[in-house]
Amino acid sequence: METTRPEIINRANSSKLRVLVVDDQQFVCLAVQRMLISLGVKEVLLANDGERALDILQYERPNAVDVVICDLDMPGMDGLGFLRHLALFHFFPLSIIIASGLDATLISSVGKMTQAYGLHLLGSIEKPLSLATLGEMLELHAERPETKLFVSPELAPNLYSVEEILEGVRLRQFEPFFQPEVSFKNNHVVSTELSVHWRHPKYGLISPYHFIGTLEKANKMAELTYLVLQHAATASIALRELKHPITIAAHLSLASLTDSALADKATAIVQSAGGDPNHIVLEISEATAMTEDARVLENLTRLRMRGFGLSIDDYGAGLSNMLQLSRIPFDRLKMAASLVKDIPENQTKLFMLESNIEMAHKLHVVSLAKGVMSQQHWDILRNMDCDVAQGNFVARPMNFAALLDFCESHQSII
Repeated sequence: METTRPEIINRANSSKLRVLVVDDQQFVCLAVQRMLISLGVKEVLLANDGERALDILQYERPNAVDVVICDLDMPGMDGLGFLRHLALFHFFPLSIIIASGLDATLISSVGKMTQAYGLHLLGSIEKPLSLATLGEMLELHAERPETKLFVSPELAPNLYSVEEILEGVRLRQFEPFFQPEVSFKNNHVVSTELSVHWRHPKYGLISPYHFIGTLEKANKMAELTYLVLQHAATASIALRELKHPITIAAHLSLASLTDSALADKATAIVQSAGGDPNHIVLEISEATAMTEDARVLENLTRLRMRGFGLSIDDYGAGLSNMLQLSRIPFDRLKMAASLVKDIPENQTKLFMLESNIEMAHKLHVVSLAKGVMSQQHWDILRNMDCDVAQGNFVARPMNFAALLDFCESHQSII
């Protein structure tokens, strides 16, 4: 009797899905690989323990995995250690499937641990795996309304000292990653958000969520801020030389903006690198834009005078109103992912978002929606006449080489 093939509901189609199988038994890896290929998965990577899996994710194929299927009892780094390392040191969103022959009670405990680490658990499967169950798990991944960074807020603080972080900055261990932002009208890349990640010599690639807060609390953001601006200027020049005249967006913290000399220093850094402030947008949070600190307001005004763009980030996540924000000479309104993610089901948020986009048009500023995670999000926002989209449906954070490839396939126009 013919069996029904499970269907995968991916954000575009099943051929885009990439899966990493972590199991010390080669025959299990190969069997799961065959099942995944029969389900239409684009690419299947194999690792025989946690250390090998981390090497793949950190160094060989960064940002190239959607789902991890992980055994627990393995020699070397076992599944528990691997999951802990994912929570601590990786910045890209993954879904986790636990596959083990251990007792069901133990598997359940590991599932709770996985969620406590802040990872996205699709579920647990007892070995041997079946095609139908595996297909159901992959459906759950495809139906995720939102993907989040691999950061547990409880784990992020105080992992590294201020001195350790600043030493890494001085040794230039911080690398730029880019998340492209595309036009709803023609799908061309118009800008990209730049963030830096720490290539730690011992722990691998570390998310900014594990060091930004530490520097901000210690009021030691200056060195990292200037390094980010150097990366932004260098990337902008390289992109324009390769006929991709897109804007680079970089975040400024409130701590940085209290330095009354910031605007002068930022301009000097960009120009000394050969860059043009007109090609860089500086993003500030909604909360920062509401500050009454005169030094902050002066810096923001001076930065606009020097040619930098100004973007209000995560608009709609807080309690500000446009009257409060009108003190800031911004030219881009970046709407919060928390506002965007529920619009297919939440009519109130849909009306709020529609109102914000209309207001941006009337103010002649760019409207940008974060958190575009599905075709449904894209269609709704495009129909609202939103200008620019950012989110994992568009593209995940990537290195510069991958950004160039993405720009080629979403050609910008000079």
